[in-house]
Amino acid sequence: QVQLVESGGGLVQAGGSLRLSCTPSMRSFAPYVMGWFRQAPGKERELVAAIRRDGLSPYYTDSVKGRFTISRDNTQTTVYLQMNMLKPEDTAVYYCAADWNWGRFTAKEANFWGQGTQVTVSS
Repeated sequence: QVQLVESGGGLVQAGGSLRLSCTPSMRSFAPYVMGWFRQAPGKERELVAAIRRDGLSPYYTDSVKGRFTISRDNTQTTVYLQMNMLKPEDTAVYYCAADWNWGRFTAKEANFWGQGTQVTVSS
């Protein structure tokens, strides 16, 4: 089973930036869709951003539009999330996920997951 390995979380002050990375344990693994979910304490896991293999029309949840940018490297195996102008409400565990089907890329249906990385934004 392919595992997704996240890195880049941490503690940052409001207004700061972080860059998350996610690489699969199998270098040849290039799923159709990759993205990031997050889960804050007491809240449901939500989709933050997602990107197809062709990179066209990435998805962003409304609260991060204009601040976060999702991208994939040219091998299509690594996905990044550049997070700028961070806010305390962005504090959560961020999970990398992947699937072969865009329509199934939800918190309950996505097939491949990382273990999560903590992002904490202080005010």
